[in-house]
Amino acid sequence: MHRRDFTRTLAALAATAALPKFATAQAQQAAIRFSVMLWTLNKISPTEKSIELVAQAGYQGVELVGEWQKWSPADYARITSRTRALSLTIDSMAGVRGFADPATKDQLLADLAVALEAAKRLNCPQIILTSGKRTAASSHEACIEILKPVTDLAAKADKQVVIEPIDLLENPTSYLTSVTEAAEISRAINNPHLRVLYDLYHEQRQGGNLIEKIEKNIDQIALFHIASVPGRHEPSTGEVRYEAAYRRIAELKYNGFIAMEFYPTSDALTSLRTAREEAQRAITNV
Repeated sequence: MHRRDFTRTLAALAATAALPKFATAQAQQAAIRFSVMLWTLNKISPTEKSIELVAQAGYQGVELVGEWQKWSPADYARITSRTRALSLTIDSMAGVRGFADPATKDQLLADLAVALEAAKRLNCPQIILTSGKRTAASSHEACIEILKPVTDLAAKADKQVVIEPIDLLENPTSYLTSVTEAAEISRAINNPHLRVLYDLYHEQRQGGNLIEKIEKNIDQIALFHIASVPGRHEPSTGEVRYEAAYRRIAELKYNGFIAMEFYPTSDALTSLRTAREEAQRAITNV
């Protein structure tokens, strides 16, 4: 090995060693991985059957919304065992909200503590947070002050929180509606335990200009969500040219999860497999 290459290797190892455990595991992944938000399959099959369907379609991860909040200890054990047997990761889980209103701060922290304990039981590295309702007291400054202790809690648990903007067509009361603003908040907190979920479905409905926003904010993005606009169906069926978005994400060396969050319009197994294969073709040889 040449001295220059050796120096680069040492620098890379040192940088990886300095990362939190969840981020170290992420950094060691060489390729983008694909996941499915399980709630989109709820009308088709129960959770465990959906997990099997996702594995059959060739994905590496599954994501939860609020399913985990109703599970018994036996449910946790069974789901964890099943995902492990199918070589799936529970890569992210939602169900916590409310960082835009100072009045909800204490409840948010209490809810997050419960979610972090659940994430530990499920070996899940990431919690999704939405801002909740916009109130007279809502502001970016208020969000930052609330998210600081949120980030501290996540850091103590060695987990990552990702904040997700929701478009106003989906929820007219949502405070955080833009990935650009989410990235500004994340940069202000400046902690790897807090990053941004970029949902291209929500962003297209809210403001568009998807690829430029990927380019400007990739340093803060730790998860992507995908669905067609309009309709929240298969990615290739709407107005967004996802092939170009996937390619740019790969060109920017993103190596986290891209999660499909759409309602299949045909056979779910075929639909999910096709969506993954289309994405993988787009990023091949980038």
